[in-house]
Amino acid sequence: MTKTQTRQPSQILNRRAKFEYLILDRYEAGVALTGTEVKSVRHGRASLEGSYARIMDGEVWLLSCNISPYEAGNLLNHEPMRPRKLLLHRREIQKMTTRVTERGLTLIPTKIYFGDRGLIKVEVALARGKNKADKRDDLKAQDHQREMARATAGRF
Repeated sequence: MTKTQTRQPSQILNRRAKFEYLILDRYEAGVALTGTEVKSVRHGRASLEGSYARIMDGEVWLLSCNISPYEAGNLLNHEPMRPRKLLLHRREIQKMTTRVTERGLTLIPTKIYFGDRGLIKVEVALARGKNKADKRDDLKAQDHQREMARATAGRF
């Protein structure tokens, strides 16, 4: 690997998603990207903070996802916060639509990663928002798990 090349990350995570939401179901979706967006994601210059997905006119769109402009791009560089279309099967979109409208769930992107054939994929989760009590319970459970792991690690 030369000095100009950077190592591509295996995935970009939305760490706040598990803390803020109770994840019920996950879907893998392709993303319609331009050339400079693909290069920027390969260099790890994407962020899922504050992003969400919305179903509009029978299509799923990824909104508020920040993909930084490609450094070596020219005048045809992409807009960082533009809406991006997610590529899903029609049946999956219909299933999502019914669950979002009937049960009041939201669509949250949890990670961006490279699929088996090197294509960029987004994992979208159907989620329900947590309240403060649920978040406190999760933190207590994490602390308990950590203490148990420490106690068992010292014995061996």
